[in-house]
Amino acid sequence: MPLVRIEILKGRPTAEKSRFLQAIHAALVQAFGIPEDDRTQRLIEHDPENFEIPPGGSENYILVEITGFPGRSLTAKRALYKAIVRNLGEVGIPASDILIVLHEPSMENWGIRGGQSADEVDLGFRLDV
Repeated sequence: MPLVRIEILKGRPTAEKSRFLQAIHAALVQAFGIPEDDRTQRLIEHDPENFEIPPGGSENYILVEITGFPGRSLTAKRALYKAIVRNLGEVGIPASDILIVLHEPSMENWGIRGGQSADEVDLGFRLDV
């Protein structure tokens, strides 16, 4: 149940934004083994004066923040980062314009399925990938 937040500069066509969402979701399915229908993604667009791009970045700069359950291996995390960069590259975003941050709050810090603590719920998929 990863929560995905994608931040970009305003002005991208709707079809391109949809491809960003799909590219990142596909990487999560592949690397983390999440269910195909497990999608909570937000794409946030910023006016240029509200989104500072690091030196060397272009107007294609994209910030991807993923909040997910802990438990994935370093190998799975590295596979996720590579898959996101590869998939976004296929829609025209250069690797140098992609920053990915993964947050992993502990299971007791998630309230899911009617307010249950996530550490008390059978998720229906593995975290130890």
